[in-house]
Amino acid sequence: MDEHKAATPNRFASLTLFAAIAGAPLLFGSRDDTTVAFWCFLLGLGLVLASPKQLRPSHRALLCGVAFVIACYALVLHEQLAAHPWVASPNPIWAKASALLGQPIPPSVSIIRGEPFYALGPPLAAVLALVLGLVIGADNGHARQALLVMAWSGVGYAVYGIWTLLFDPTAILWREKIYNLGNLTATFINRNTAAVYFGSCAVVWLVLLMARLRGQLPAGSIVWSKALRTIVSRKSGRTQIVIRFFAFFVCLAAMFLTDSRGGTLASLFAMVIAFILFFRKDLPRSINLLLAAVAAASVALLLLQLLGGNVEHRIATEGLEEQGRLATYRSTLRMIADYPWFGTGLGTFPSAFPAYRSGDISIWGVWLQAHSTPLELAAELGVPLALTIAAAWIVAIVVLLRGTRRSRRDTVAPLAALGVALAALLHTSIDFSMQIPGVAIVVFAIVGVGLAQSFDTGAFHQKRKRRTHSTLLTWVTRIVFPSRATEELDS
Repeated sequence: MDEHKAATPNRFASLTLFAAIAGAPLLFGSRDDTTVAFWCFLLGLGLVLASPKQLRPSHRALLCGVAFVIACYALVLHEQLAAHPWVASPNPIWAKASALLGQPIPPSVSIIRGEPFYALGPPLAAVLALVLGLVIGADNGHARQALLVMAWSGVGYAVYGIWTLLFDPTAILWREKIYNLGNLTATFINRNTAAVYFGSCAVVWLVLLMARLRGQLPAGSIVWSKALRTIVSRKSGRTQIVIRFFAFFVCLAAMFLTDSRGGTLASLFAMVIAFILFFRKDLPRSINLLLAAVAAASVALLLLQLLGGNVEHRIATEGLEEQGRLATYRSTLRMIADYPWFGTGLGTFPSAFPAYRSGDISIWGVWLQAHSTPLELAAELGVPLALTIAAAWIVAIVVLLRGTRRSRRDTVAPLAALGVALAALLHTSIDFSMQIPGVAIVVFAIVGVGLAQSFDTGAFHQKRKRRTHSTLLTWVTRIVFPSRATEELDS
């Protein structure tokens, strides 16, 4: 059985993953509960139909890590939803309410009974995308297709966003656009979320462009003084270079047109890291990584000045801190201090925050998010689970960094996933972009693909020798090394 035939059982499952990557941003970032439920169903169906035959022991180890995080998540949700929690103590707000009403009220760990169950949709969709991406990404062909689906979808949404900004700036699809009228948001509601999405797509296109450019050059060390001349002189691959550069430019322009400071800076940082990691082996000995980083950062700043004039103006006039953001963080920290172990309940931040809202925050508006996903996770789910999730992301980053040390061809997916993860994680630390399913599903799916490609995924389904007898040692070997059990019998 060859590698292509071995991948055919995942053909339908891969289509469900590609549909989620391409379609998640479409309907206003998939913020609606019905839309989230649809993506959970589709991704769950794809996971049920996916074949794990191509998974190596390293992939299974990653899945075990994901299962551990899910188990921790399930424990916290049980405590928040159960009428009789195993460990957690009920929130004191229920005793106060019972005293005020003069009648007994069944207590709960969550300040809103049942809310953690109804708020489970977005994190469930993200985890399903991660696991399905890891399973599907074990196939090299499907991994490359997933990157291209995200990249070309980003171009499509960017073109739509630029078109509506120029000719119909008061509409998002069929709805009236109320906020960010002078900024590009495409199909998203918030410009910051749109900036992270288009910045992530630009990162993927940059990696694909660098891979094509490197393929135009001879093997071995790059002679930088002759690199441009060599690329221009070779006719083969020139069209692909032009297409990828144009696509990268479109996504980059869309990112700058959002006028988002955090999203733009986080994405530019991810691009700088991706450039350095891709060409680190080709740098002359006289140029170390620090000088290369300075040069790449200078190019990023030049792009910011040339294409992101409004972003630069906002940074110069308003600074990097948004009004009320630090005061909100301090208020959220007080909430975390009161409920450090199991939080106030998943999805309860908008209801719990008013009691901790600082007087330094303007009385205008309602804070539905903490504008820092890590802080909001700690407030709603407790510090232990928030630290567990943070540790899982650190492991994922380390694995992706390991994947960037593979061959030029095999490092594309891990490097693209690393850039996407860095951009999203940096921005969601100061905002809520990863809490939007239209971004989270895409990011988690690409990270899953990158994690799968961080290890050797070559064909390993070889023909099995005819069995003359079965021994206990044979069965133990197949359990410990399941890849050997997939080999075919000779006819």
